[in-house]
Amino acid sequence: MKFKRVLLKLSGEALMGNRQYGIDPERLSEYAQDIKSIIDLGVEVAIVIGGGNIFRGVAGASNGMDRVQGDHMGMLATVINGLALQSALEDAGVPTRLQSAIKINEVAEPFIRRKALRHLEKGRVVIFGGGTGNPYFTTDSAAVLRAIEIEADVILKGTRVDGIYTADPEKDTSATKFDFISFDDVLRKGLKVMDTTAFTLSQENELPIIVFDMNKKGNLLKLISGEKIGTHVNL
Repeated sequence: MKFKRVLLKLSGEALMGNRQYGIDPERLSEYAQDIKSIIDLGVEVAIVIGGGNIFRGVAGASNGMDRVQGDHMGMLATVINGLALQSALEDAGVPTRLQSAIKINEVAEPFIRRKALRHLEKGRVVIFGGGTGNPYFTTDSAAVLRAIEIEADVILKGTRVDGIYTADPEKDTSATKFDFISFDDVLRKGLKVMDTTAFTLSQENELPIIVFDMNKKGNLLKLISGEKIGTHVNL
């Protein structure tokens, strides 16, 4: 196996499947099976999931809502998604723990680094909800922060495109894909991988990122097995 411990970053929008909002049970089940396939190989998996399928704080702020209030609503949305993913994983026979950066003791453990590490060592998937617990920080930042804290080998950013392109491939048919690219080249070319805060934090801690298509069944397993899937961002 190429990696022993990974942090999988999923967008909330990905959980919508073909719906306009909310959570698609079929997409959840597909993700659970893909994650189970690498758990069965002995890979330790932590997950950070966004909340954009339910609420985005930035969108609320753009419509006149207080930004801090909006971001707190977004954090709660990530916990809802975390609960949904936890249920799907456990239906697939995968033991999980949901940890939240904001205290909701009735539904999730508080984030405690040592407990998270212990869960991972025991083969449990750890889902981190609540973002960083602070407004003005995205779930991309939460993903990088948690990955550093748990000493993950890599961040796997699951998206609906199969890597990083010179332009948006959904809008520009002439866009070409990078198989490998450095952090410096991403910044110099102005490519959008993560928000700047998250990306810089990853670069400073020498934490590689792989952007890949999570919606193609089997891609996660292929990636873990060493196949050239997606775009690898490294020093």
